[in-house]
Amino acid sequence: MELLNKTLQSIEGLNDSAMKEARERLDNLLKPPGSLGVLEEVAEQMAGITGQPRPTVGGKSVIVMAGDHGVVEEGVSVAPQEITRQMLPAFIRGFAGIGVLARQAGAKVVVVDVGVAGGPVDIPGVVSRKVRPGTGNIAREPAMTREEAVQAVEVGIEMVMAEVGQGATIIATGDMGIGNTTPSSAILAAFGNYSAKEVTGRGTLVNDDVMAKKTAAIATALQINKPDSADGLDVLSKIGGLEIAGLTGVILGAAASRVPVIIDGFISTAAGVVAAAIKPECKEYMIASHLSAESGHKLMLEYLGLKPMLHMNMRLGEGTGAVLSMNLVDAGCRILNEMATFAEANVMDLEEDRILK
Repeated sequence: MELLNKTLQSIEGLNDSAMKEARERLDNLLKPPGSLGVLEEVAEQMAGITGQPRPTVGGKSVIVMAGDHGVVEEGVSVAPQEITRQMLPAFIRGFAGIGVLARQAGAKVVVVDVGVAGGPVDIPGVVSRKVRPGTGNIAREPAMTREEAVQAVEVGIEMVMAEVGQGATIIATGDMGIGNTTPSSAILAAFGNYSAKEVTGRGTLVNDDVMAKKTAAIATALQINKPDSADGLDVLSKIGGLEIAGLTGVILGAAASRVPVIIDGFISTAAGVVAAAIKPECKEYMIASHLSAESGHKLMLEYLGLKPMLHMNMRLGEGTGAVLSMNLVDAGCRILNEMATFAEANVMDLEEDRILK
């Protein structure tokens, strides 16, 4: 708990003066004000996060947290639990979706076993930080103890701080865990005061029978565990997941380090919801990568007040949408740094009194 408390105390708001300076430059570049849309917005946010009026993107890392879920006993997924473990070598070797897209983005892939079912994951390259071998079945019991939730969050903090220490200037979140849309939906229901039916999506395209089991499991989890939405760690420990807890720590640790964190899809955004409940200021360090095809993701993003950059009907997870967005963040910073102003280019400026304010 000491590391978590220290991290929370280190999270501050964005640097207003750096943002103001960045915005002034953006408004004077060789273009109509605001004409590069989200690229300008993310450049200004990057200035506020880093405290640098001319921010740049250097080292990139995607941290993929892996964990299993006891709720799969309720028949909520079409995939067997063993796939969580079996996918990890593909992440490490670079031929899973995250490996391909991270390679394209020039991002380092960090894979962490924070809660994979069974014994140790003996796969070269996988960081072994298992808190426990999977969560409890949330339809029958809490996912984990509060102490285990804190431990998993602190794993995430340690991992992101290690990456920043090695030169990462931007972090992406990724996940692997069969059945993890079920606890993510439960988290959304708990914080947003939604019914199980309103938040439950089809995940890996489950059929109507599995969908009914999934909805029922979420409703039961909320009923028997009674998560307290005023207490982020309570929600996390009762109905969350170990990889979700790890990603919560990644987000908090990135914010404490004044490093932007690109949020992937449904599971990563569930971690974002928990992180924001624990420390609301960390929302300012989040960049929403894409709108997942999972039905509850739009509700999550609205809850956090985040706007996704991409709308590509993706639902894979792993961090794929987040690493795709890294180049957009880089592009925004390059516009701010490399595009000339009217004065620098000796071009006549726009007539200020004719611009809509």
